[in-house]
Amino acid sequence: MRPVHIALAVLVAAVWGINFVVIDVGLGHFPPLLFSALRFLVAALPAVFFVGRPKVAWKWVVAVGLVLGVAKFGLLFIGMSQGMPAGLSSLVLQVQAVFTAVVAMAVLGERPSKVRLLGMVVALVGIVLAGVDEGSGGPLLGFALTVGAAACWGASNVLTRRAAPPDALNFMVWVSVVPVLPLLALSLLFEGPERDAEALAGFDWSGAGALVYVAWLSTVFGFGAWGMLLRRYPASSVAPFSLLVPVFGMSSAAVLLGEPVTPLRWAAAALLVGGVALTSLVRPTRSGRGAPGMPGPRRAVLAGGGVRSEGRFRGGGWNVRGDPFHPLGPN
Repeated sequence: MRPVHIALAVLVAAVWGINFVVIDVGLGHFPPLLFSALRFLVAALPAVFFVGRPKVAWKWVVAVGLVLGVAKFGLLFIGMSQGMPAGLSSLVLQVQAVFTAVVAMAVLGERPSKVRLLGMVVALVGIVLAGVDEGSGGPLLGFALTVGAAACWGASNVLTRRAAPPDALNFMVWVSVVPVLPLLALSLLFEGPERDAEALAGFDWSGAGALVYVAWLSTVFGFGAWGMLLRRYPASSVAPFSLLVPVFGMSSAAVLLGEPVTPLRWAAAALLVGGVALTSLVRPTRSGRGAPGMPGPRRAVLAGGGVRSEGRFRGGGWNVRGDPFHPLGPN
């Protein structure tokens, strides 16, 4: 990779890592479901008027919008509002790689290699350590909701693979349209119109800045830049930079929010990142069982909206020019 593109990959990882701190700030201004709805509204408008029509079937746009936008981000924002630390959230959410591999086994018939299975076990041990660390000084409900968000992210990654959108940014913008009304309805139902109205009445520059960051920088810029890199280089060259996300997340939370990083949490981080690396950066083997509805040669998206390369579906697994399956996406 050219130095300028290496710098861009690191910048995107930094934007996605710091995003957890910004989410924490935004939750100080908005109820979690309302904040999530506004995030997608700002991400979708006005971009939806400039990206053209969706380039995949509407069923995929709606499915990913509900699973990723409503379920994943709803759980994540509620979990963080319940006291889940921003830095730890950036770490725990990376277990989505394990959930993605598990769902891919069940839905796409992929048979993971021994190395990938080892990576999944190592990552899960890291999650257990992180849970022990959080349980000793924080609410386990927020931790459990964040793990649930990671599971929903894993499911949305597989849905995105099935959709195989040729334009990641176009897909993400249209996906951002879907969750707005469901999240607003859930916010009115569970958070109440009075609380929502109070938050909107107190709208200030800090809240606006948080919205702009999570919508335009993390979503529009992050996906656009990452997609550009994945069009120019093999996924095996780009994907490892995503492992910097929890590094930036935990570091920025420690510096900007004063969150402590205990030795146990560092150990959990090392195990989780190492396990995710093994799980994500090793190609799955092909099973003899094919997934229904999958075509032959096509352009494939092998990550939560991003990896685009020539591929052929063979018996349940993608044979993609040696590129690994690595689930990615904004937070």
